[in-house]
Amino acid sequence: MGHALTVRSSQMVAGYASLAGSAEFNKIPEHQGIKPSAADASKCPHASKAIAAARMAEELASAKKGKATKNSVAAAAAAKVASPAGCPFHANANASSTSEVKPKAPTPGGFDYEKFYAEELDKKHKDASYRYFNNINRMANKFPIAHTGNPKDEVEVWCANDYLGMGNNPVVLETMHRTLNTYGHGAGGTRNIAGNTGMHLALEAEVASLHRKPAALVFSSCYVANDATLTTLGSKLPGCIYFSDSMNHASMIQGMRHSGAKRVIFKHNDLEDLEMKLAQYPKETPKIIAFESVYSMCGSIGPISEICDLAERYGALTFLDEVHAVGLYGPHGAGVAEHLDYDLQKRAGQSPDPIKGSVMDRIDIITGTLGKAYGAVGGYIAGSPDFVDMIRSYAAGFIFTTSLPPVNMAGARASISYQKEYNGDRQLKQLNVRNAKAQFEALDIPVIPGPSHIVPVLIGDPALARLASDTLLEKYNVYVQAINYPTVARGEERLRFTVTPGHNVEQIARLANAVDSVFTELGIKRTSDWAKLGGHAGVGVPDAKPVEPIWTDEQLGLVDGTAPHVLHAGQRGVVDERAVRVTREKFDDLLGPYVEPVTEIDALTAERPLAAAPLTASIHAAVAAASAV
Repeated sequence: MGHALTVRSSQMVAGYASLAGSAEFNKIPEHQGIKPSAADASKCPHASKAIAAARMAEELASAKKGKATKNSVAAAAAAKVASPAGCPFHANANASSTSEVKPKAPTPGGFDYEKFYAEELDKKHKDASYRYFNNINRMANKFPIAHTGNPKDEVEVWCANDYLGMGNNPVVLETMHRTLNTYGHGAGGTRNIAGNTGMHLALEAEVASLHRKPAALVFSSCYVANDATLTTLGSKLPGCIYFSDSMNHASMIQGMRHSGAKRVIFKHNDLEDLEMKLAQYPKETPKIIAFESVYSMCGSIGPISEICDLAERYGALTFLDEVHAVGLYGPHGAGVAEHLDYDLQKRAGQSPDPIKGSVMDRIDIITGTLGKAYGAVGGYIAGSPDFVDMIRSYAAGFIFTTSLPPVNMAGARASISYQKEYNGDRQLKQLNVRNAKAQFEALDIPVIPGPSHIVPVLIGDPALARLASDTLLEKYNVYVQAINYPTVARGEERLRFTVTPGHNVEQIARLANAVDSVFTELGIKRTSDWAKLGGHAGVGVPDAKPVEPIWTDEQLGLVDGTAPHVLHAGQRGVVDERAVRVTREKFDDLLGPYVEPVTEIDALTAERPLAAAPLTASIHAAVAAASAV
């Protein structure tokens, strides 16, 4: 395999991550007709990208000097150095490289740390769990298109967690530019030392209002929010016992472990198993049931209301992770807990007051992210004032870190505000998800059944999953990341597709055909194949009941004709004018009332590319284009 530093440094130079390493690559059955050699470099997805990047770099350098490129040999040599060492097509090519970074020699008689690092990495390569990072640069004006390490090489993104495309929503970008011009970039310190701004406080108020909770606290990420909160609760509550769903996210698992509290694991979404375990402890013993609303790798949804019943019966707190649900479910985007009382929550409008007896009100602690459906960065908790204040006062993950910059807080708040006011993005996303799942199923492509927006396609082999991902990228310009162990169980490797409201009908059809072709080319098992084996991971299970989506036809507007229009090639998504206006008004106190830019731009303004004029123009253009459809 070679030293890890050589592998990763060469991948970074190439600007493109490598294909599966040799160990896992060689496990692919020979009947697939792939027999790599150094001479086949042009067939490798990443070799070709590296060669193209090197050629482009040489062209740019030559153009700068005012002359055409003449030395193609130099380009080939640059590609050779840049090519990823972990790729089997390059194993021989890199063997004679003179630029290899040699590991530091161990101190005589001391521990060989570099050898230890290399051996640990070799374990990851041998069990095919090593992670490869593709260089993918999503383009704000072409969502859901991105370019690779070569800016000319564009691909369609089918696995981003920016579920609604809010990372490029014009009012979000406009607000961020205004904030950046007003407050600059950095936060200036921790929340306790110069890093507690009006933007932070306003965002926390927005989050609290979203979940109809009295208080909220923002963290640098939801991983940190979960880890810090569960660590603090478990270490402070005397004799606390955690009851954790077996499929909980790593951040929750780490937080419970760090707390030192006892942890009891119950089977995934199994209420009988949970109750049996709760009943073993006195009611007065502090207990916390930690679970998720949407489990992101399989798409299942937690039985939230029923878990609340058990928590009340056995004296437990409920800790609900809504990371893959906020922005996507409920009439205001508060998550699955809101969605379960859809009509009731919709009638309540934008009031921040709790709705007594509602599922969302029954949850004690809600955690969510700003980095997925809201297209920003950060995480948060929401709950009672004293709970939030205790975490603020004791959680090291909150106290001892620089707070997020005001510009990020403003962008996140604008995104939440916009989605609270406009339901169309959520609806259109779900319509596109239904379309994608239906097309996959019609082609016998094994979609793991689930009621949520997650579209997991079962592969069942780590090397095949990675090769399928690479083949889709190289041949069809489809970027979807392979999901392998430890994120999912061994033998349940998959491709996890995320369909957005920005994907159009033609793109979805091309995706289905591309995946179908790759399944045929690589000999990957289809639904009918798994059915012959008795079923696996929910696919091909005999007499399985159909799974109904959580969004009903009525909620999507299919019954009364109010459903949003799906997009076709060349059409742009809707930007809701009312939601834009409401969102702008929320920043009047800190940024001043929004002023439409003048037509004539003076020289000083023209020299400042961060001005809001082009963003405002894009909002008007988007609204006009949507109205014309």
